[in-house]
Amino acid sequence: MSVSPAVMLTAIGLILGLIAGFVMHRADFCIAGMFRDLFLFRSFAKLRVMVLYVVVAMALFEAARLLGLLPLYPFPMLGPATFAGILGGVLFGIGMVLAGGCVVGTLYRMGAGSRVSFIAFAGLIIGSALYAEFHPFWKSLLTATTMFSGSITIPLYLNLSPTPLVLISIIPLGWLVALWWRRGQLSSRLYAKGALHLWQAALLLAVVSLASYLLIGMPLGITTAYSKIGAMGEQILFPEHVANVSYFATQSISCRNPLTGMMFKGGPGPAMDSIALIQFPLIAGIILGGAVSALSLGEFTVRHPAPWRQYISAAVGGVLMGLASRMAPACNVWHLMGGLPVLAFASIFFLAGILPGAWLGACMLTRWVVR
Repeated sequence: MSVSPAVMLTAIGLILGLIAGFVMHRADFCIAGMFRDLFLFRSFAKLRVMVLYVVVAMALFEAARLLGLLPLYPFPMLGPATFAGILGGVLFGIGMVLAGGCVVGTLYRMGAGSRVSFIAFAGLIIGSALYAEFHPFWKSLLTATTMFSGSITIPLYLNLSPTPLVLISIIPLGWLVALWWRRGQLSSRLYAKGALHLWQAALLLAVVSLASYLLIGMPLGITTAYSKIGAMGEQILFPEHVANVSYFATQSISCRNPLTGMMFKGGPGPAMDSIALIQFPLIAGIILGGAVSALSLGEFTVRHPAPWRQYISAAVGGVLMGLASRMAPACNVWHLMGGLPVLAFASIFFLAGILPGAWLGACMLTRWVVR
């Protein structure tokens, strides 16, 4: 009995999300925490693991490309670099620190029972939907500030094969990773039963990202689905308004899935299209993976309240992340775990924005939330 392409891709997204959520919860792998700790505690320890991830993912993606396994290269929905995208990165950096987790950290912690993460998740959906109201203005700003002739990656701009540029990037970064490993700076003592080292999680997540690229046609990405969920909620309450919002009529993806040959078409609107097919199972899987990990460790609970300031911070941070993930466009997972390994300009610019944004978020956090 044959399995339909839609069912197959749904199962793939769910499984990949389940693995990612489980691994991230076991290691508490949260990109927001990596940048937050850099500015709050002057600690580079967690951020070193992101460097490790980028090095490994860069090598895996390029090896797969050379083997002819990545017909969609660079992957769909990866846009050109724009100055306005940097501003989106700044806003995202502020939001993820205030929310206490990034777009994926929010999901696996919510799966483990975190009330604060649930509030941040609601904020993400609200912020993603709010962006639709000023999309025409922001789109014109993105277009006006596009750089490098609209080239998506550095190799495309230079008209070179990615291989030498990947090697030029991997060699110094790999040397740093090796140096940190020899000094014991990539691992620390684990006290919790069943916990994973961050470096172990980075390696596993690099493999998950590669699997997503090979099977779905792109690395992990979820934030267009947040806009879609927001649009679905709006359609119930204000159907005429949703029908007249131009952003909800845009099409984010139009390509053929390399595994099944199925044509992917969809966007941030309320329709159950290819975006829903790709990203909804991934979101569900990450939440489920966090829940499975927490339950197996006996850590699942919804009983732990937080100070009211933290709930407000999570809500504000979630809204800012939702807005910024559309303004950048895309989120930290898409750019740092997917775009950086293929030397995407937009992802490099996003990183340039998220650094000062995380610093601003840390200042706000210590001034108004956790004094």
